[in-house]
Amino acid sequence: MSASEQTTLIEYPCDFPIKIIGRVGSLPGSLSGAASLEHGRQEFTQAVLMIVKCHAPDYDEANLEVRISKKNTYLSLTCTIRAVSREQLDALYRELCDHPSVLMVL
Repeated sequence: MSASEQTTLIEYPCDFPIKIIGRVGSLPGSLSGAASLEHGRQEFTQAVLMIVKCHAPDYDEANLEVRISKKNTYLSLTCTIRAVSREQLDALYRELCDHPSVLMVL
C-alpha cells in the first residue's frame, strides 16, 4: 500500500498543532549572556516561522506558543496550523526536521 493509499484518522482540513524544539543556549563556542540567548531565540523562531509559513501561508504568528527551558538551553515553539492534507504535513515535518537548529518535531 502506497503512502497516498493509506487511510488516515485525520479529517482535513483541521487545526493541527506542531511542536518544534531546538537548542538555543549553551552551545560550544557561543557567546554567553542574555543578549546572546535572546538573539539565538529570535533566530530560531524566525527560521521556524519561515518554514511553517512556506507550507501554511495562512498561519497567524499571533498564535505562536513559546516556552523556554529552565536553564535557557532549549526553546519549544508550538504552531497550530490549518492542515489541508497529509502531504502538506509530511512536507512540513520533513523540512523542519532537516533544519540544523531543530532537535525534535512532535
